[in-house]
Amino acid sequence: MTNIPVNKDEIFFRIALGEADNVGIKTAKKLISHFGSAQEVFRLSGRELMQVQGMAHNRAAAIAGFANWDKVEKELNYAEKNGIKAISYSDSLYPNRLKHCEDGPLVIFVKGDADLSANRMLSIVGTRRVTEYGKSMTRNLIETLVPYGITVVSGLAYGVDGEAHKACVDFGIPTIAVLGHGLNKIYPPVHTRLANEMVEKGGALISEFSIESKPDRENFPQRNRIVAGMCDATLVVESAARGGSIITAELANDYHRDVFAIPGKVGDLRSEGCNKLIKRHRAALFETVKDLEYVMGWSLPEKAKPIQKKIFVELTPEEEAVLFFLREKGKVQIDELSLSLKLPMSKVMVHLLNLELNGLVRSLPGKVYEAC
Repeated sequence: MTNIPVNKDEIFFRIALGEADNVGIKTAKKLISHFGSAQEVFRLSGRELMQVQGMAHNRAAAIAGFANWDKVEKELNYAEKNGIKAISYSDSLYPNRLKHCEDGPLVIFVKGDADLSANRMLSIVGTRRVTEYGKSMTRNLIETLVPYGITVVSGLAYGVDGEAHKACVDFGIPTIAVLGHGLNKIYPPVHTRLANEMVEKGGALISEFSIESKPDRENFPQRNRIVAGMCDATLVVESAARGGSIITAELANDYHRDVFAIPGKVGDLRSEGCNKLIKRHRAALFETVKDLEYVMGWSLPEKAKPIQKKIFVELTPEEEAVLFFLREKGKVQIDELSLSLKLPMSKVMVHLLNLELNGLVRSLPGKVYEAC
């Protein structure tokens, strides 16, 4: 997707489009693409909007009759006064990986300066009723992640989420919390100090919800798609058979992202979800950070070595497909490669590493690759 600078006026109308009744994210993006801007969408009559294929009458009427402008203005004024950025899905600051998710939010509100498209991003999720085993595993994992340059994403909830964020703050790892309510509050309130520390130490708080939104139960499954969509992989630490963590893991699978799960004792209800994910091949078994290193290709940084291009190189069919795509398209982000070739991100990363070692491709900033 092309990164299009979005001015304040256009942000205003994109927020309004997201507030219009019966207008979902996919419909809103379709309208913006068809008419060129959200501002133009609101200039049109219901009849003109109905010219878009598949446009329902109730949606067109909701847009043409939209009157809740004060709420949108209040939202932007609050953001401006409190150092919150309103970022649209076509903006360069929007999380790159999330741009490839059809249901990625129209606009996200961000407090903090974390890189939302960092080179390596991992979501860590789990039960709110975390055991001592889960706490220990989470903290030990975070400590071992330090030299790998990974940004950790979670939901600031009780339990595993909070433990992950706290450990990141303690060990100096950038961490991002995706909230299920507006940025004018922190839920649970006991994590207010933690949230402030995260922002102060280079992390961020993200929400797609307005400041009038309360931490209602239905908001949290919705926010989980952002947790899954903006990361390369999702790790489930402890989880029952059902719950938000399993939803996040399944969303990550749907987005063709890698999923890991820490196994627990047979019969332990708080590990039942993790064990089932592994048993059903919906998650790779995670024991140590070496599992991430192996599957994701996230090796420890090494001093750059000169690469000598080989004249004859035997490639697998998938490696040939990756190389052909790069030669055809030029500079390509790894997310686009994964989606276009319908290969898991982990496989694409391994293929790119082999091609790079053979001097056939080169990596550029921002997880972009090109053929040599």
